[in-house]
Amino acid sequence: MRKITLLALILLSFSLAFPQKPKITGDLVIFHAGSLAVPMKKMIEAFNKEYPNVNVKAEAAGSVASARKITDLNRECDILASADYQVIDKMLIPKYADWNIRFASNEMAIVYTLQSKYADKITRSNWCDILLKKDVLVGRADPNSDPCGYRTVLTCKLAEKYYKKTGIADKLLAKDHNMMRPKEVDLLALLETQSVDYIFIYKSVAIQHGLKYLALPDNINLKNPAFDKFYSTVSVEINGDKPGEKVIQNGEAMIYGLTILKNAPNKVAAEAFVKFMLDKNKGMKIMQQCGQPSVIPSRATGYKKLPAFLKTFATP
Repeated sequence: MRKITLLALILLSFSLAFPQKPKITGDLVIFHAGSLAVPMKKMIEAFNKEYPNVNVKAEAAGSVASARKITDLNRECDILASADYQVIDKMLIPKYADWNIRFASNEMAIVYTLQSKYADKITRSNWCDILLKKDVLVGRADPNSDPCGYRTVLTCKLAEKYYKKTGIADKLLAKDHNMMRPKEVDLLALLETQSVDYIFIYKSVAIQHGLKYLALPDNINLKNPAFDKFYSTVSVEINGDKPGEKVIQNGEAMIYGLTILKNAPNKVAAEAFVKFMLDKNKGMKIMQQCGQPSVIPSRATGYKKLPAFLKTFATP
């Protein structure tokens, strides 16, 4: 009897010293920005090593289109990760979500291949002229479905001011409309098949796919919050939530956001994944490696409604 009691005490001490992870199971649905496709895939693989019983179903699309799956199509979803935190603030809070954590940044770049026309001549000072050449084809994302699309418009407008080239933005945006795509990662196929010479896309996507890119000055790449005053001097009109409605998107440094939906079918798994994703030694380490720097901790929308264990990743 004494031996059994002693064994029980040893097992109890061991379990207290090395607590097991709670068994989390079921499907976990994540809608996310196309530019998160590569890091998200890697994060899911790493997450499943810790939580093998969770079946993660991730869908990549433009951030606005992803939000509309929830608001317009009533799709069930646990987590939304957007390339623009404002998509969550404007489209999901307060009806569909209570809070929004800002977690990563990025920057606009001009991406190309060695086969792109004038690839050996393009520079920070002449890229506008190169892209406007008649024999050059340019791809960009749709502003009404993807933040990369409206950020391309903002970048072109900022370039006009920065380089003092009146009318250059309208000329760039009027070019090659047939090469516009719903989300930024759709443009990669156009580039890889040499259907276009250049694409406006996030620098991280170029890094993840081993593509050549032209890094733009901070004044126009929407990367640096220190330039927000200048970024805010331009804006773009995009479609709103309702048919016929238009909203104004002002320029600002690009910041990604994520939330767990109020009616998340698997909230336990969603919370485990978000905690994993925001951990600097886990998910955010992967984000950094994929060219998307962390901004944690940053101000969170709805900070007071954040689960206690997530408040360490945000500020009021």
